Amino acid sequence: MVGGGIVGLVTAWRATLGGARVTVVDPEPGGGAAQVAAGMLAAVTEPHHGEEALLALGLASARRWPEFAAELGEASGRDLGYRTCGTLAVALDADDRAELRELHALHTRRGLDAQWLTGRECRRLEPMLAPGVRGGLRVEGDHQVDPRRVVGALLVACARAGVEFRRARAARLVVEAERARGVVLADGARLDAARTVLAAGCFSTDLEGLPPEVAVPVRPVKGQVLRLRMDGAYADFLRRTVRAVVRGGSLYLVPRENGELVVGATSEERGRDTTVTAGGVYALLRDAHELLPGITELALTETRAGLRPASPDNAPLLGPTALPGLHLATGHGRNGVLLAPETGVVMAHALAHDALPEAALPFSPRRFTRTDTPEPVL
Repeated sequence: MVGGGIVGLVTAWRATLGGARVTVVDPEPGGGAAQVAAGMLAAVTEPHHGEEALLALGLASARRWPEFAAELGEASGRDLGYRTCGTLAVALDADDRAELRELHALHTRRGLDAQWLTGRECRRLEPMLAPGVRGGLRVEGDHQVDPRRVVGALLVACARAGVEFRRARAARLVVEAERARGVVLADGARLDAARTVLAAGCFSTDLEGLPPEVAVPVRPVKGQVLRLRMDGAYADFLRRTVRAVVRGGSLYLVPRENGELVVGATSEERGRDTTVTAGGVYALLRDAHELLPGITELALTETRAGLRPASPDNAPLLGPTALPGLHLATGHGRNGVLLAPETGVVMAHALAHDALPEAALPFSPRRFTRTDTPEPVL
């Protein structure tokens, strides 16, 4: 398993529970995008028009989250911070309201549970919202979890299940007799494997030795995130996740039970730059203040930037590639935390059978590769 972020860890855990012997190769397992992510399980409010397959995958994963959280919590002895608080998506002006109405129409066509609210009804649910809020969508099925707790629990659960960790960088893929046979580490050590999974997020393209027929079209998209503190007179500042479009940009605020409020996130094509900028912090605070004027009274406790692994169609790359023995589990973009439970199940199946379950076929890495070989299905 090349990569020990949330996707690599959940795949390693599931594969090990299925009887496989797994080694995770990562200099800092448990790091990556999950350390910055807000943890919205937004299967309904996140997808856009034209992303029906991704919506179906997200809904399937959202349905798994309650059982997954309970199972992982029991396996690790840790609380994941899983909350069924629901999400409120709001509009600040007429254009935003029209966009939300279109999203609500999509929900209606798909039979999804989303309730349209007036601005007054939105403020009744969350009194700190600005008076100018024009309307919103209440989605009780979109929940949240703390990604930092999730990866911490996965590290414990993996170790208890027998996963081996090599705190090193995988430098090169070993290909022999037209099959992936493992990796060579940066220090020259070779790890042989019947199957190799590339799950290193936006760094998946760094692995040398990938043959031309294996496309890994994943790029980093920078996101800056703020963390504030709700306590004292502001302990009940916000009770549920709130999302909005402000000046054309997406904004979310995720309140934790421990009093933390996560505000994000910018979306910047800056390569692998993870610098927290004054402009990024200003833009988030400016837009959050327009939505919730009282937010400037909260203590700012952390600023951080991370890299989302984005694919050309915003959907993950899962399962076997054109090179036998090599699988991908990357490209989850903004949905890595939401899709973690379903990714673990899909990848465990793919590793056991060298084929994807039928429902996961739209996410095969081969969709970006020209080949006359049909996709294996099982």
